[in-house]
Amino acid sequence: MKNLTEGKPLKLIVTFALPLFIGQLFQLFYGLVDTRIVGDTLGEAALAAVGATSTLNDLLIGLLNGVTNGFAILIATFFGAKDAQNMKKAVGGTVTLGVASALIISVCSLMFLDPILRFLNITGDLLPDARAYIGVILAGLLAATCYNICAAILRAIGDSFTPLIFLIISTVLNIFLDYAFILHLHMGVAGAAWATVISQALSAISCYLYMYKKYPQLRLRREDLLPQREVYTKLLSTGISMGFMVSFVQMGTLALQTSINTFGVNTIVAHSAARKVTTIFFLPIGVLGTTLSTFCGQNLGAGKYSRIKRGILETLFLTWGWCIITLLISYTFVPHIIQAITASTEAEIIDTATLYLRINSLFYAVPVAINLLRNSMQGFGDSKTPVFSSSLELIGKVAIAYLLAPRIGYWGIIVSEPIVWFIMVIPLVVNTVRNPIFRKTDLL
Repeated sequence: MKNLTEGKPLKLIVTFALPLFIGQLFQLFYGLVDTRIVGDTLGEAALAAVGATSTLNDLLIGLLNGVTNGFAILIATFFGAKDAQNMKKAVGGTVTLGVASALIISVCSLMFLDPILRFLNITGDLLPDARAYIGVILAGLLAATCYNICAAILRAIGDSFTPLIFLIISTVLNIFLDYAFILHLHMGVAGAAWATVISQALSAISCYLYMYKKYPQLRLRREDLLPQREVYTKLLSTGISMGFMVSFVQMGTLALQTSINTFGVNTIVAHSAARKVTTIFFLPIGVLGTTLSTFCGQNLGAGKYSRIKRGILETLFLTWGWCIITLLISYTFVPHIIQAITASTEAEIIDTATLYLRINSLFYAVPVAINLLRNSMQGFGDSKTPVFSSSLELIGKVAIAYLLAPRIGYWGIIVSEPIVWFIMVIPLVVNTVRNPIFRKTDLL
C-alpha cells in the first residue's frame, strides 16, 4: 500500500505512475506485435479487418475500464480517510457491479453484432475476418474486466506495482499464444483474439489470488458482495460518470471510424497504425491522468485540498514538456515507425498515417490538459463536468464524420480532433478553477 497524502506531490505522482507506464508499454508492445504478426502472416486485408473493429473494441473495453476506475476512486477516498469498513464495502460493490456490467455488455453486444458491423460500414471481404475477431473479444470481455477490477482496487490503495507484474506475464503469454494460434494452428484472426482473452483470464485469476493472500483487509465475505444502498449509490455515481466520460470519447472515435471504413483498405490500415502511434504518444498522459484520479481521491478523503491543486499544476507542466518530444518525433521518425508497425512498404499507407500524426501533434498540449483535468475532477468529486466535456467531443466528432469527411475526405478526419479539443477544454478549465475545493482550507 502507498499513502499519497504525505510527501512531495509530483514525486509521489511520478513514482506511482511509473509501474502503470511500464505496464501500458507492455500492452502496447503486445498490440504492435499482434499487428505485425497479423500483417506478416495474414496480409493487409486481415489487418484492415482487425483495424476496422478496433474502435468498437476500444469503446467497450474503455467503458468497462472507466467504470471500474470510477469505482476505485471511492475506494481511494475511503482509504485516504482511513475508513476500513466502508472501504471493504466499496471493494465488494466494485466486484459485484463490475462483473455484472461486463456480462450485460458482452451478451448485448454479441446479440447485436451484425447490425453493429453494418453500422461500422464493415462489408464485403473484410466482414468474415472482422466478425471472427471481434466476436471472440466480445465473448471474453469478462476476463479483461476482472483483471481491471483487481488492478483498480490495488491502485486505489496505493499498489501500482503488483498489477504491472501480472500484466507483463500476460503480455508475454499473449505473444506466444499469438504465434501458436496463428502460425501453427492456422486459426486466422480469431487466433489473435483467443490469445488475448486467454492471457487476460489467466492474469485476472493470478492477480486476484495474490491480492487475496497479500492484503487480508481486501478479503471479501459473502455479505460484502451484497448490495449496500449508500455505498452502491456512491459507486454508481463515480463509476457511471467515469464510464460515460471514456465511452463518449470512444463513441466519437467510433463515429469517425464509420467514415474511415469507406475510404478503402490503405486508409483503414494507415489510420489504425496512426492511432497506435497516438496511443504511444499519449501513454504517459493516460497513466498520469489515472494516477491523478487516485491522488485526488486519497487527498480528498484526507481533507488535504492544497495538495490536490499542487499535484494537478505540477503534473500539467510536466506533461506539456512531453508534448514537445512527441512533436519532434512526429517530424522525424514517424514514417519509419509506421512502416515497422504495419510491415507495409505501401507509400499511400505510410504517407497518410504520417500526415495525420504531424498535423495532430501540433495541438497535443490541449488534449493533455483535457485528460489530466477530467481525471482530476473525477477524483475530487466533480463527476458532471468531465461527462459534459466528453459529450461535446462525441457531438463534434459525429458532426464531422457525417458532414465534413464526406466532402473533404480523410482531411476531415485529420482536422476533426484539434477542432473538438479546443471546444471541450473550455468547460474543464472554467469549472476546475471555479470548483469550491480550490477555495477550501485543509482539514489537517
